[in-house]
Amino acid sequence: QVQLVESGGGLEQAGGSLRLSCTSSGRTFSNYHIGWFRQAPGKEREFVAAISQRAINTDYADSVKGRFTIARDNAKNMVYLQMNGLKPEDTAVYYCAASLRRGNEGSDYGYWGQGTQVTVSS
Repeated sequence: QVQLVESGGGLEQAGGSLRLSCTSSGRTFSNYHIGWFRQAPGKEREFVAAISQRAINTDYADSVKGRFTIARDNAKNMVYLQMNGLKPEDTAVYYCAASLRRGNEGSDYGYWGQGTQVTVSS
């Protein structure tokens, strides 16, 4: 069982930066591939970024490539999403999720956090 908690969301101006964090209390955190997803009002949930268990592989949505960076610290049971160059279209609730396999579809992930709101003003 993996319980995930996100933090770090908030209100930021366009062009600014935020760092989201995802932590787990489980002892097997390093066994899981971790993904970030987001859902804006009235839109479907979409993949943002993912990182493999040992951080060897990372994947990004085209919309965030070059602006967002995913990283993890397994010793601290933490995954981070550094978001730079924020745009109003990045406004959404951001969720971290855990999976035993690599993937960028929501259905690949069995464990989800409750989400953290990111709002980017123009």
